[in-house]
Amino acid sequence: MLSSDRRVLLLGLLALPACGFTPAYAPGGPGQALRGHVRARDPSSSPEFDFVAAFEERLGRPSAPRFTLDYDIDLSERGAARVAGLGETRITRFGTIRYSLTDEATGETVTEGSLRNFTNYSTTDTQLATRRAEEDADQRLMRLLADQVAARLIAALTE
Repeated sequence: MLSSDRRVLLLGLLALPACGFTPAYAPGGPGQALRGHVRARDPSSSPEFDFVAAFEERLGRPSAPRFTLDYDIDLSERGAARVAGLGETRITRFGTIRYSLTDEATGETVTEGSLRNFTNYSTTDTQLATRRAEEDADQRLMRLLADQVAARLIAALTE
């Protein structure tokens, strides 16, 4: 049974090049074209710092920047669960990022867009634990947004 499954998998993998599939991070691929060439605007807040760190983790620190990423991040929250006498016990954090990628040589906008995502955290009866949970949720949210932006930039360069 297992050997039959392997043959189907191998045949499927052999068919991928025929359908036009090329890995984004393959040599010469769009992911490699951006790796180390995108300089994100300097962060001015803790969430922006987390976003830039996650973005550089994804596409590398800029060694020879050819593109500039400008971004604007908006955060908001809404209670997701309430317990009588305790108040909100689960909070949803929403993040919206508007971004634009500019070619430094020409000054032209290569791509721009807006993305949104969310994450949750639980409140506790201690202020410190709740604050730490909120900070952790913000870090997770910035990682999600950085992954989304990196994927969109790579997709934009393949068009």
